[in-house]
Amino acid sequence: MAAASPLNPKANYHIRSISLPSKPHPLFQQCEDYLLRIIASSDANSSSSSAISNKLSCLLDLHNCVNELFQLPLTQEAFVRERNEKWVDELLDRSLRLLDVCTAAKDALIHTKECAREIQSTMRRRRGGQSGFTNEVKKYFASRKVVKKAICKALVTLKSCEKKSSFSSTNKDSVAVALVSVLREVEAVSLTVFESLLSFISGSKAQSKMMGWSFVSKIMLNKKVACDEEKSEVNEFADVDAALSCLVGQETSKSDNISCNEDVQSDLQQLESCSQDLEEGLECLFRRLIKNRVSLLNTLSN
Repeated sequence: MAAASPLNPKANYHIRSISLPSKPHPLFQQCEDYLLRIIASSDANSSSSSAISNKLSCLLDLHNCVNELFQLPLTQEAFVRERNEKWVDELLDRSLRLLDVCTAAKDALIHTKECAREIQSTMRRRRGGQSGFTNEVKKYFASRKVVKKAICKALVTLKSCEKKSSFSSTNKDSVAVALVSVLREVEAVSLTVFESLLSFISGSKAQSKMMGWSFVSKIMLNKKVACDEEKSEVNEFADVDAALSCLVGQETSKSDNISCNEDVQSDLQQLESCSQDLEEGLECLFRRLIKNRVSLLNTLSN
């Protein structure tokens, strides 16, 4: 079972048990092995950046295996026989939706990373003093608001895909049945990994804890110890959200402010590194998803 959606904590994606009625080629078993690896990593319920990067890597391996499956003559023949089946059209439609979600995740990472770099640049050069820094932070949070809105939209897309994921073949062809079974599970775990990634980028835990915080509140945010306690429970994106809120909202001595600046810069650097790793993983996966779709379209057009 995957992590609950930040839009609805009680809503979960369920990975169906894998059952291949026929395994005409070892690649079907290889796909199943990759599926089980991803399911196992999801069951571990880890939402760290390294864990999500590992899931993306496993997902890339899975879709690479799917592409090899698409190249088999027996698989291509099955697709040609099934080209008029409803599940083939649904597969093509949802492949576009996955590409849209992948693009949304990449855009969210790039947007957040660029804004974080602007803050780092301002802090290093001391441009505009405290007011200049505060303005950059306001821009950052405005950007985060846009990012989270886009993530919410992408999560809705994921939910719509999940609700329609029970496609099946009306034929009894063993290869077609095996294909449908594998591709159904590939879609299910892909949805789960993307949801985990989007939830991570949104920093949903930090958001729920910060709902009552005013941006300029100096009553709650001037307690650095409390902020440090919160940071232990969130990811790199949520760490930066919380740290920047604390820094612009608190009144500190000069020495304390220097220490806070160093902490924030460290958080921003970690966010940039994390974003870069996730972005690279997504880019590889995005290219593979496109190639798989092209391969399928070429087969169906023959």
